[in-house]
Amino acid sequence: MGTMVILALLAVAVVLAVRHFIGTLAHGCCGGGEAVRPVRVRDRDPAHYPYAVRVEIGGMTCRNCRLRVENALNSEEGLWARVDLAAGSALVRSRHPLSEERLRLVIGREGYTVGAITPA
Repeated sequence: MGTMVILALLAVAVVLAVRHFIGTLAHGCCGGGEAVRPVRVRDRDPAHYPYAVRVEIGGMTCRNCRLRVENALNSEEGLWARVDLAAGSALVRSRHPLSEERLRLVIGREGYTVGAITPA
């Protein structure tokens, strides 16, 4: 009888693990079952953004991670960002001089780490 209970618990654990894995494949590691919708920047003319930096970002592993970081940056007034998941970095354009502290704060609030910030 005790063996049957243990086997039943193991079976439930395996089913839950498989469901989680399938969800991860379908929606990304941190999707929570829902795809993240991108925040669109209306003005995408690079000439309107005289300041640009390349920011190294750690901890991004999927499309939803990329969109979370990009959305956080694009939601800030005067910023336009494009995140490259494969490179683990973002090109951040700004209409005004941009402090490293502001970038670290915006990206850090999303749970990611910021490495080097270099002029683009």
